[in-house]
Amino acid sequence: MFLDRATVWLRAGDGGDGAVSFRREAHVPRGGPDGGDGGRGGSIYLRVDVGQTTLSDYRYHHHFRAEAGGRGAGARKHGRAGQDLELGVPPGTAVLDAESGELVADLVAAGQRVMVARGGRGGLGNVHFATATHRTPRHAQKGEPGEEREFRLELRLIADIGLVGLPNAGKSTLLAALTNATPKVADYPFTTLEPNLGVLDLSAVGPDDARRPSIADVPGLIEGASSGAGLGHAFLRHVERTRVLLHVVDLAARDPEGDREIVREELRLHDARLLAKPGLVVANKLDLPGAAERLPAFRVACEAEGRRVVAVSAKEGSGVRELVAAIAELLPGPQELALPPEPAGIVVHRFDSARETFAVDRQADGFRVRGRRVERLVAQTDFENEESAERFQRDLERMGVSRELRRAGVQPGDTVWIGDRELEWGEEGWT
Repeated sequence: MFLDRATVWLRAGDGGDGAVSFRREAHVPRGGPDGGDGGRGGSIYLRVDVGQTTLSDYRYHHHFRAEAGGRGAGARKHGRAGQDLELGVPPGTAVLDAESGELVADLVAAGQRVMVARGGRGGLGNVHFATATHRTPRHAQKGEPGEEREFRLELRLIADIGLVGLPNAGKSTLLAALTNATPKVADYPFTTLEPNLGVLDLSAVGPDDARRPSIADVPGLIEGASSGAGLGHAFLRHVERTRVLLHVVDLAARDPEGDREIVREELRLHDARLLAKPGLVVANKLDLPGAAERLPAFRVACEAEGRRVVAVSAKEGSGVRELVAAIAELLPGPQELALPPEPAGIVVHRFDSARETFAVDRQADGFRVRGRRVERLVAQTDFENEESAERFQRDLERMGVSRELRRAGVQPGDTVWIGDRELEWGEEGWT
C-alpha cells in the first residue's frame, strides 16, 4: 500500500532530576553540598532515508518517545544523557504542525536531519545553590519535561517528470511504454489508485545520453479535484516537485480540448506555478477511431498557447520514440538532474517571542499564567520540598508574575494555573 500521509505524536525525553547531597567524609563533620546535575533528555529527529519510498512505517505506529535523562548523584556526579531518537522518512517528506498546519521542515536531500522535539534540560543539583549565607541548600531542580508535539507528515514524490490527465487518459499505459514499470492497466476510469514510478532510459534516443530521469504517474484528476473531488485530489501535491509535466489527453474522447482545460484549471487552482513548468501535451490513443481526425485542430489550439504536442499510441508504441526525444530536450543536463528538483529541502526557524515573557489571563475557574520560562520554572520545582517551594515564590516575585496577578484582581482563595500545576493564592501571596 502506498502511504503518503501520516500523523505522529512525539515526546522527547525528560531531563533528569538534580541531586540533593552533602559530602560525607572522615574528619569532615560538615561537608558542603555535592549534588550533581541531572542528564538531558533525548531529543527526536527526523532524517531522510533514501531507502524509504512511502510512510508505511507510520501506518500502525504513531507514538514515539525518546529516552529520559538520568538523575544526578552525590560527589557531583552528573546523570547520563538520554539517547536521542532518529526516525527515518522518505525523500520529499513535508513536516507540518498538526494543530496549526504550519510547515516545520521540507526534507528532500539524502541524510537531511531536523530536530522536531527537544529533550528537557537536566535539573541542577544543590551544589549550585550554595551561597555565603546559605551553605547547606536542600533545594535542587527537577528535570525539565521534554517537548511533546504532534506532526502531520506528507510525502510529495521527488520525480523529474509528472504525468497528469483525466482518468482513463492512458497515463499508466504511457508509463509502461516509456519505462519498465508495470502499473495496473485497464479500460475503465480510476484504474490507478496510487502513484506509480518508473525510470526512463534516454540512451534509447541518444546512445551517449546517460541521464535516467524518474517518471511519476499520479491518479487521474477530475473537475473539482483541487477542492477534494475524485480520487486524484490527494495526489496533486506529488507533481509539485517535478521538473517537467506531461499532460496526457485522450485524443479519442468527445472533447479533447475541453478535457485538457479541466486539468489545467485544477492545476492552476492547486498551485498556479504548475502551469509555468516546462512540459508537453501528449495526444494519446492515436490508434482509436476518430483520434487522427481530431489531431490537427487539437494541435493548433495547444500550440496557440505555446504548448508543443506529441501524438502517440501508448498501447501500440507509435510516437513513443519521438516523445522520448522531446522529453530529453526539456530536461537539464546530468549534473543538475542529479540534484533534487526544487524546492530544496528547508527547515523553518521561527522566533519564539514568548520564550522569556508571560501573560496572565482571567478565566471562569481562576487565573492562567502562560509563558515558556514560567512554565518551565513550575515543572522544575519540587513542591514537596519546602525550600524549593519558597524559592519558587521568590522567583515569581522577581519575574513580576505576582505583581501582574494582583493587577489582574487575584483574591485569596483563587486558583492560579501555571502549566499543569494548580496553585492557590493566599492572604499574603502563594500558598
